[in-house]
Amino acid sequence: MNILLYPDPVLRQKAKPLAEINKEVCKKVEEMMDLMYEARGIGLAAPQVGWSVRLFIIDAGGNSQEEKVFINPTIIEETGELNKEEGCLSFPGIMSKIIRARRIKARAYNLKGQKFEIEAEGLVARAWQHELDHLNGELFIDRMSPSSRLAVSQRLKEFERTYKGTQVPV
Repeated sequence: MNILLYPDPVLRQKAKPLAEINKEVCKKVEEMMDLMYEARGIGLAAPQVGWSVRLFIIDAGGNSQEEKVFINPTIIEETGELNKEEGCLSFPGIMSKIIRARRIKARAYNLKGQKFEIEAEGLVARAWQHELDHLNGELFIDRMSPSSRLAVSQRLKEFERTYKGTQVPV
């Protein structure tokens, strides 16, 4: 399993709901966790590894008591606004300030198929919104201000120029 880099077309596809949780799903989630930690990320969406389903993982605080796997997630409430620096494992080396909701209330399923709700703020809320964007085929560069997008345009062109339709290992 490898992290797809921009401009891989899978990153722009809207992911399909995950219909069944089985051993294969659990194995893929485990591989995603290993890959996310290896890449020193705090979140990873299934489409970023070429698996176009509505699932992402987050570990923003290293607290093993918190849910880390979110299946068929939805945000049901957003409040406030925060403009903070953000990056993405599919865009290595690119960082930019992105405006996101300060606090969210969200709903998802865990690997046992149980529905749960969370309330999050700060980094966890930001990660949730970022990973949910991936499930909708939206990328963090789409949320950059025009001046920020211009500042990274050469780097994006470099990604586009060197893209060969292959997955690049971290």
